[in-house]
Amino acid sequence: MDKTEETQTEAKEEPPSCRRKQLFPNATKREWNDWKWQIKNQIKTKKQIEKIIDLSEDEINAIDKSKFPFAISPYYATLISKTDPLCPIRITMVPTTAELTKNKGEFDDPLGEIGDSPTPNIVHRYPDRALFLTTQTCSAYCRFCTRARSVGQKTKNDWENAIQYIKNHTELRDIILSGGDPLTMSDEKIEWLLKQLQQIKHVEIVRIGTKTPAVLPMRITKDLVKMLKKYHPLWMSLHFTHPKELTPETTKACNMLADAGIPLGSQTVLLANVNDNAQTMKALMTGLLKIRVRPYYLYQCDQISGSEHLRTPVEKGVEIIKALRGHTSGYAIPHFVIDAPGGGGKIPIIPQYVVGKEGDDIILSNRDGNIFKYHDKKH
Repeated sequence: MDKTEETQTEAKEEPPSCRRKQLFPNATKREWNDWKWQIKNQIKTKKQIEKIIDLSEDEINAIDKSKFPFAISPYYATLISKTDPLCPIRITMVPTTAELTKNKGEFDDPLGEIGDSPTPNIVHRYPDRALFLTTQTCSAYCRFCTRARSVGQKTKNDWENAIQYIKNHTELRDIILSGGDPLTMSDEKIEWLLKQLQQIKHVEIVRIGTKTPAVLPMRITKDLVKMLKKYHPLWMSLHFTHPKELTPETTKACNMLADAGIPLGSQTVLLANVNDNAQTMKALMTGLLKIRVRPYYLYQCDQISGSEHLRTPVEKGVEIIKALRGHTSGYAIPHFVIDAPGGGGKIPIIPQYVVGKEGDDIILSNRDGNIFKYHDKKH
């Protein structure tokens, strides 16, 4: 295929929203679809991001002063609006000076993970499951990251001792590989971990927490999927923020994983001016179902240092869940939770549908506010 034919093919395959050819004119199709090229060419500097968006003075100051790593994969950068400072992807990726201020109730380790880490790389909070923090690297760094204290930094991994800890604790039946993002590692490293865990008899399932299908969908290769398929039962928790992420590339990545028999669930953080309305959330959740990703959690944004401008009132999450319940598929409604500060774990927050009791009857309110009586069975 000559250059002319390749360009014509790329134009046909390229989604309308993608500004790839304009922003990365020297990248060939092969390079663009190579996840290693994407990571090697991350947008990390003010000079690089200025070529993609019209930075505000506030953003310029924040990039110069922020201690939290700034990096965006070239693919994900093409989803950012050049001129709109309220672009949802831009809000989640580009620093602002608001994140430089530590506000009341905010912590560098809001979930108390350090206190629940009995050995490096392991967070053991719940009785039968543990987090295995595999890496500190991501292909794109969210400004609301719970682990902003450590991701993007060079830290020593101690996988051998972490594996030994899991072997010694026979109550652990569910291991979640997290990070950073585990899928920024090589196939060989991922397989080594999966093989070690599969050989531990009391480990029943492994989950991988990743934002890769949203920010680096070309990482989901045939070779990766073929390897993952060998280590069932394997589940994945995928991180999605906005319907804008549901591109043809992301759809292809999720379909490949689903076709390999990997159950996919989504985790979404509720963010001010990003997804804090029922319309946007419904579009995201129903869109995820179409690509075979089951909405699982909607998180109240953690109280990470410098995150106040991104957090909504808790009642906003309740309002959104109430607007979804009964107005879309039950499968499209996630659990709204607060991951309690200091290590209290996930606490579900739900609208109140039981409004009272009348004798042996439970008084219920449905999605439209209509009242119903349910005769409750006596003990």
